Amino acid sequence: MHFLANPPRFFFFTGKGGVGKTSIACATAVQFANAGKRVLLVSTDPASNVGQVFGISIGNRITAVDAVPQLSALEIDPEAAAQGYRDRIVGPVRGVLPDDVVNGIEEQLSGACTTEIAAFDEFTALLIDSALTAEYDHILFDTAPTGHTIRLLQLPGAWSGFLEAGKGDASCLGPLSGLEKQREQYKAAVDALADAKRTRLVLVARAQSSTLREVLRTHEELAGIGLRQQHLVINGVLPESAVNGDALAGAVFSRERAAIADIPGALRALPRDQISLKAFNLVGLDALQHLFTDEQRATGGTQFSASEMVAPSEPPHTHEPLSAPTLAQLVNEIAADGKGLVMVMGKGGVGKTTLAAAVAVELAHRGLPVHLTTSDPAAHLTETLGETVENLSVSRIDPHAETERYRQRVLDTKGAKLDAQGRALLEEDLRSPCTEEIAVFHAFSRIIREAGRKFVVMDTAPTGHTLLLLDATGAYHRETARQMGDSGVHFTTPMMQLQDATQTKVLLVTLAETTPVLEAASLQDDLRRAGIEPWAWIVNNSLAAAHTQSPLLLQRAASERKEIAAVASHHAQRYAVVPLMSVEPVGEANLRALSQSGQQVVRQVSTIGGDL
Repeated sequence: MHFLANPPRFFFFTGKGGVGKTSIACATAVQFANAGKRVLLVSTDPASNVGQVFGISIGNRITAVDAVPQLSALEIDPEAAAQGYRDRIVGPVRGVLPDDVVNGIEEQLSGACTTEIAAFDEFTALLIDSALTAEYDHILFDTAPTGHTIRLLQLPGAWSGFLEAGKGDASCLGPLSGLEKQREQYKAAVDALADAKRTRLVLVARAQSSTLREVLRTHEELAGIGLRQQHLVINGVLPESAVNGDALAGAVFSRERAAIADIPGALRALPRDQISLKAFNLVGLDALQHLFTDEQRATGGTQFSASEMVAPSEPPHTHEPLSAPTLAQLVNEIAADGKGLVMVMGKGGVGKTTLAAAVAVELAHRGLPVHLTTSDPAAHLTETLGETVENLSVSRIDPHAETERYRQRVLDTKGAKLDAQGRALLEEDLRSPCTEEIAVFHAFSRIIREAGRKFVVMDTAPTGHTLLLLDATGAYHRETARQMGDSGVHFTTPMMQLQDATQTKVLLVTLAETTPVLEAASLQDDLRRAGIEPWAWIVNNSLAAAHTQSPLLLQRAASERKEIAAVASHHAQRYAVVPLMSVEPVGEANLRALSQSGQQVVRQVSTIGGDL
């Protein structure tokens, strides 16, 4: 493993949910500890399962991992940190300011940026020389701060004063008003991050084109602020030995090999490692000690067979594809309305763009007029579909162009009279992920009106937090309501349309893995805060629902069933499972295959809890 060579004191592991960064961080910690180093493993992941991996309870305190001498762990609860953060800011003004103002402040402090900044505030002390960490040779962080958060912490000026003066509709500067530690401490922490002799950033990805594009953006964002000491780890790569004549395994192997061959140039220049897909769950010390083993043996000229990669405690499973509702069954229910807005949402890398296209194609094949609108930067679905699908029109919104247009408009208006310091604060706030969501949704909102006479399928919809921020500006919903409230005229704002289940159906896309399911559940809570109830969940790329005879993939399929059961019995009102396909889901025929595949069994959510 190149990323383990000449290790500095600090390691940061970053990547989207479900790519395996926690497992890699834990395995690295074990390897260093086994080499006699004193190691502290710190997690700031909201869905942290470090304690589960080691089979102990950790929590927000430094805890010795008894099974691994020299290793201790700490789980910073970012949600608890963010709540404490909000309480410190909102508490003094509750009952003093009007309720609507307090509610606006609370929403401003409900986004992902607040959680990340609060977590950074918690672990800053671990990054500087202090008695707390003096005894450790290595400190490993599972989940690194984004470049946006680091830039915010680097900004000069009085954050609270900027907000109190109402100089911006801040989406991410709000959290900064609660920071109480000295800026010198943040500067020391950021300096430690940027020092290649002290810190190494490990970008974790999967061998998928979409995931590698996401990692490229992370690489460029961090490199742009001087954090260049990066290594790339491509995790979960299917080994050729696991194919063994299986059609699905062969297709996965070919796709992954093509994605790695076409890796973006900027990532190609980074030191790179590959870790093979394991058949077993990476829980427990024995599993962690095997994570890097096959790569190290391969370096010596020896390869593991697929059977050797199955943990002894988990024998190979026989496999009947999962019997579960299909995407076509969900589309049948959607089609019954004859028109409406379908919003497809999910975290990066779960396949929401592909599924939005599949839903649109399936509706069009029922003879219904459909407008598919996407903000997918790759736009490969737009190019593939073109005008070839009857009843389907496709539009693409360029998120970069829309964001720049929105950013410039705000700078020209709210930023026109700001001094240099205030303008710098506003410009960084406008780099927030929320800003892109807001800008793209302004473009989407022009198309939403069509849903009164046809189906509009929207790929990459805004989160509940972003919608509430839009609502709070007064230009989105409240101002219309104020102006029209006493007129006696019936009106519907975009927010009202999204909250109306008879007009809008929200589909949450996830994978049958622990972290993506937890992230989707968090997104659902986010939407509910905005008064929007998700209509259905779609579990995408499921091995449990696919046909395979590969021993390795059979083991993976067996582990998915627990997650699908959790979706069906605890999270979703209705759901569908889309199997992993042996062909790329590009083009009309292959997109339709996504809808039609699987067991054609109609089942109610209330009946499926225990038999998945």
